[in-house]
Amino acid sequence: MDQLSAMRAFVRVVDMGNFTRASEALNMPKATVTNLIQGLEAHLHTKLLNRTTRRVVVTTDGALYYERATRIIAEIDELDTSLAASYTLPSGRLRVEMAGAFADWIVIPALGDFYLKFPEIHIDMGVGDRTVDYLAENVDCALRGGVPTDQSLIARRVAEVSLITCAAPRYIEKHGAPIHPCELETDHQCVSYFTALNNRAVAFDFRKDGEMLEINARHNLAVNDARSFLSAALAGLGVAPLPYFMAAEPLARGELVRVLPDWQIDPIPLYIVYPPNRHLSNKVRVFVDWLVQLLADRKLDVAP
Repeated sequence: MDQLSAMRAFVRVVDMGNFTRASEALNMPKATVTNLIQGLEAHLHTKLLNRTTRRVVVTTDGALYYERATRIIAEIDELDTSLAASYTLPSGRLRVEMAGAFADWIVIPALGDFYLKFPEIHIDMGVGDRTVDYLAENVDCALRGGVPTDQSLIARRVAEVSLITCAAPRYIEKHGAPIHPCELETDHQCVSYFTALNNRAVAFDFRKDGEMLEINARHNLAVNDARSFLSAALAGLGVAPLPYFMAAEPLARGELVRVLPDWQIDPIPLYIVYPPNRHLSNKVRVFVDWLVQLLADRKLDVAP
């Protein structure tokens, strides 16, 4: 038995309401449709349809199988379409989400190159660190820092972001520079970062020669946007573990100073996440391939 053909025949019979219209839609003899569904029922050891002379009624098991089979067939068709479409120029509107740091420092400055390759893709970019309902908001994909907690999403780890501990000269002039990470919990003020997921300040893991410390930093200010995080550090409001790609230029200009240079902070894993089925779209695939290469070229895991 060709199970996929049998599934398609079953779904079409349910959609059309009888075998005659289904066979016409499938362009195959009614007897063939009947044989396919009988073979499917025998394979599954259950009755999917109750047949009368006038209509077809779906059984309880049939309704469950119809729901899952429809999903599977849609995924197969989407996969076939996306691969076939790879030989044509993708087009359409693409809805993406990412934090402001990734948008402002990495993605937006490089989008001109993307549009040279794919001028028919139109991007709606949601910028910020917030909880997103991917299905309700029709989001195609998102670039997110940290391990995804939503198990319904498809996640692909694509990079790591190195962090570096910094403070503004004005902060060091007033408070001195910390010598040990534990001072960030007692003697120093930090700029902290809280996530939209639980509104709690993020702890930072410091490592040195095999020793690991989890630091819950003492702070007067916590923000949930990376650009504000950098602004607060530049304003001298506290010590800040910053992504190196954001801190590099202020460090070079002397607007920030590195502190705790002997202690490394665990890097942030970077994921591209998709709602189910969206990752198969050709426009999503070419954008993600471009984005993965862009992240690799930026070498986000490199820090002094």
